[in-house]
Amino acid sequence: MSSTSQGVPGLPDLTHPTELIQLGSQLITASLLLVFLVIALGIAIALMSFALRHNSSQQTIFIGEWAIRYAQILRGLQHLTLVLILLVGGFFLSATLSNRYHHWEQAKIAQVVQSVSGDKLEQIAPQVRYVTQEPYTYTTQVNGKIVKVNDTQQVSRLLSLAGSQIQVKLEQSTDVQGRSAVYRADYTADYKVVNRLKDINNFFFEIQPPNGYSLLSNYKVERDRTRLETVNPGNYSFAFRLEPGQETSFRVTYQAQGGPRWVYNSAGQLLSNFRLTAIANFAGADFASGIVPKDRKADGRSTQYTWIFDDNVSVKNPFGVFTNTNPIRQTGIIPRLLLLAPALFLWWILLLYLSLPMSLTNVAIASGIYFACLLTLTYLSRFMDAQLAWTMISLVLLTLTWGLGSTRSAALAAIICTIAGAIVPVLALLVPYSGLTLSVAGLLSVIWLAVRHWYNWDISQPEDSKS
Repeated sequence: MSSTSQGVPGLPDLTHPTELIQLGSQLITASLLLVFLVIALGIAIALMSFALRHNSSQQTIFIGEWAIRYAQILRGLQHLTLVLILLVGGFFLSATLSNRYHHWEQAKIAQVVQSVSGDKLEQIAPQVRYVTQEPYTYTTQVNGKIVKVNDTQQVSRLLSLAGSQIQVKLEQSTDVQGRSAVYRADYTADYKVVNRLKDINNFFFEIQPPNGYSLLSNYKVERDRTRLETVNPGNYSFAFRLEPGQETSFRVTYQAQGGPRWVYNSAGQLLSNFRLTAIANFAGADFASGIVPKDRKADGRSTQYTWIFDDNVSVKNPFGVFTNTNPIRQTGIIPRLLLLAPALFLWWILLLYLSLPMSLTNVAIASGIYFACLLTLTYLSRFMDAQLAWTMISLVLLTLTWGLGSTRSAALAAIICTIAGAIVPVLALLVPYSGLTLSVAGLLSVIWLAVRHWYNWDISQPEDSKS
């Protein structure tokens, strides 16, 4: 497995035993430290009480005040401890889910890439080569003197093709493992050659089999319906004779199998009277290299692309067809949301504490509901749109949050806190305009707190019971 699909580097993952053991040891250390602090404070109060034992009035006042404060501190420490435990546990849970989701996204991308990976089937345009004698001059030394010598040498030149009529039929299947796409190409091409030279009549027609094939069958080269045979294995250069002013034609046919892309490369030649028809008998086909075809016909699962250039054409990028996969959009959104989930949880819990009375039981149940909703969102988003999934989950969260208030006013306060502190912030991280939506959620939160405390909205009226 590639390193890109191993999760987000540096994040804890509770599915790893070493990190789970490390988390347990840190929690035990933090718990012991908190217990020692509480015990030390109790011992300090007891020592002060012992020191004031001779002054009963001061002892009574001191012990009474500090007993009340100590009880308040103990109750506050209970809530603080519970919130810290939930926050830390939620962070490790969210980090683990973020790692898992990132791993799943990368594996999905790798699967799509593997489905269209592999060597492309590339057919290079043939060349018509001839050898000519050209003069050249060089200098040499004869009897100690520099002598200029005029001589001739054989130079290979190319004759432009007078016409190219190409048709390729492409079928798509999968390999033996069923992972990668495979093309089967049925290739037929007719090439026209005209001898426009005056003193040359010996030529070589050179055409190579397609590059990148895994199977090549029925490879034939014909001249005027007469099959040409290769003299040496692997040498696809065919000698022929053509008098000045005359023309001839060559036909090349074969069936090949290779990677999920077929291209025709002009190899820098100036092609005349060029016509290429590619018929892709499968869904998802598209033309490659950005060279727009002159004609495009779609018939069910089959698509025909035709490139026509009546005069001449020369292109840097090859013509071709490839399998177009559906784009994988919005990657990384759920992992980012999960990493910020503990902060959103703290935002929501603080709003609840500042808005209505919260017991330890209510805090524990509310936090369990919150992280359960995120867990549900994580796995639902694999099969459906994340925004739609969160909308459905939000209805369940609002229904359960209504039970936090003992009166209608308190329940309404819990609903407002949940919308401003949980539902809208999570939705903000799922939509494109995250900053704007988070700003709206923050503004809604402070407006609610201002109305709640500055305008004395009483949420504990007994006559406002939900029942």
